[in-house]
Amino acid sequence: MTTTADRSAPATTRTAVWALAGICLLAGLLYAWGFASGSWGNTYYSAGVKAMSSGFTNFLFGAYDPAGAVSVDKPPMSLWPQVVSVWIFGYHGWAILLPQVLAGVGAVFLLHRTVRRWAGEPTALLAALLLALTPITVAVNQVNLPDTLLVLLLVAAAYALTRAVENGRHPGWLLWSAFFVGCAFTTKMLQAWIVVPGLAAAFLVGASGSVRRKLLDLLAAGLVLFVSSFWWPALRDWWPGEKPYMASTADGTAMDLIFGYNGFGRLFGAEGGAAVATQAGGGNVGVAGGASGITRMFGAAGGGQISWLLPLALVALVLGVIGFRRAGREGRAGWVLWGSWLVLAGLLFSFAQGVMHPYTSAMLAPAVAALGAAGIALMWRFYREDTAAWMLLPLVVAGTAGWAWVVISRNLAWHGWLRWAVVIVAVAAVLALVVAKQREELRKPALGLTLAAIALAPAVWSVGTALDGNRIGVLPSAGPLSELFAKLKGSPGGFGGLLTADLSQENRRILAYAKENGGGAEIVLAVERGSTATSPFLIHTDETVVGLGGYAGADPAPSPAQLSDWVAQGRLRFVLSSLGQGPSAPAQQERAAWLDRECVLVDPAAYGGQPAQKLFSCS
Repeated sequence: MTTTADRSAPATTRTAVWALAGICLLAGLLYAWGFASGSWGNTYYSAGVKAMSSGFTNFLFGAYDPAGAVSVDKPPMSLWPQVVSVWIFGYHGWAILLPQVLAGVGAVFLLHRTVRRWAGEPTALLAALLLALTPITVAVNQVNLPDTLLVLLLVAAAYALTRAVENGRHPGWLLWSAFFVGCAFTTKMLQAWIVVPGLAAAFLVGASGSVRRKLLDLLAAGLVLFVSSFWWPALRDWWPGEKPYMASTADGTAMDLIFGYNGFGRLFGAEGGAAVATQAGGGNVGVAGGASGITRMFGAAGGGQISWLLPLALVALVLGVIGFRRAGREGRAGWVLWGSWLVLAGLLFSFAQGVMHPYTSAMLAPAVAALGAAGIALMWRFYREDTAAWMLLPLVVAGTAGWAWVVISRNLAWHGWLRWAVVIVAVAAVLALVVAKQREELRKPALGLTLAAIALAPAVWSVGTALDGNRIGVLPSAGPLSELFAKLKGSPGGFGGLLTADLSQENRRILAYAKENGGGAEIVLAVERGSTATSPFLIHTDETVVGLGGYAGADPAPSPAQLSDWVAQGRLRFVLSSLGQGPSAPAQQERAAWLDRECVLVDPAAYGGQPAQKLFSCS
């Protein structure tokens, strides 16, 4: 194993090819295991995929409903591959999730190719394996969240950057790196830009040529980054024709989404956008990421997701800093690239005051895997030298096992046996390393035990997560369900429409009644409470159903004035509401007042419904 980049990619052996193929196959099996359960993944985005597949404008602007009233709460790039898959294979859960599996496997493959150019083949294979077996990566890649494509695009940017710093390479690789980050921005906005300082610093440190030449190259890359990041927001906001209202915003613009709810609102807790304050309309899920602070990634919410190898990665980074001067130019670029990725993203996620979901930490996985693999390679080199530094490897094995014990012990009902298995393998590995220090023929078995001790806990959690059908698609996490998620999954209200795609028999009767008595209205039913209540209608029927208020029902769209226009034009007759069961945003209250003023409550006996849901007839 080595941690010094060669001037060109190392030769690929047949064994390495088969090893990489096996790792990619393992990743694909883990990510695709949910196909058998018929999962729809994140039902909010799955409903949006169906709407986007129905027309060009809906596709281009990421409509949530077939009428194009409101968009999804992210730029649509991550959903475009899913829409294409649906066009090819039909509207099925597995067709929506297939692009996610391919993107997840693609990230594993590209990480290997990137690390291989920096640290050699064995280290690259280990990095690919560690990424494939990161529990939160498995959880995220089983559903259709934007994070999967985000990770793929950022790893692609890292690969292009690695090519850009090699001797004799055309600076076009730097432009490709910027382009991939721009595409990642069009996937999950400002989160993608977290890696930009590290990419730029790595290029300055690693690329050949004068400082002036490198600064000019970075300036050109900055232009590519800006254009590839903002072409869609500009197109969306300046589009002259009809378009969906931009969800989770105060003014319906993509720029407000970028710098509000999905931007500084996430970082500082500023509620930029109508939906942020009242995402509690389905339960305030922002607290699911744990309290902000330096220990967030190690806490109860994040520990089982990403922290298994974080101590190893941090030790590796310290070693990289210590040996920075002795590393070659391209080697230094690799340490800067992956170290800055881990540190910047880790700190921002840890101290973010806004909505922070555990699955956001999936963006850390490539850096943790790359640094972890490089750290093991570096410590293995120290181990074989006649210095006191040989003790680092057994100490890190013991420390990694000790941290795994802590994480597993937080919920012994979920694979609690694993902590003892980790201890046994770790003790065996440490003893083998001590003995093999004097007996060279035992070093390969000792290395095998070392790798097993380090990877065992995250591997079991990853496999357990993949096999566990009791997952929550809208809020994926690895390991046991948290108390909050368990309550949400077991409750009939709240997040019901997001946790499962089931459309109740009562709602089927309501829809049938609305269609039969709607007088041919284009919009058969408008549903209050946003995607929580609307997604099952959109997934399981081909009728035009509109969710009022976007994701959480808090957006001011459609407005009472627009609803009045729809009714006057004969486009809408029936509105389903269950307001009064929980907190309501101002926009919801305005629509509720409009319903009471302009519409008549339908007797539940007419459609066999329950008083908890109120069907209004508007004419």
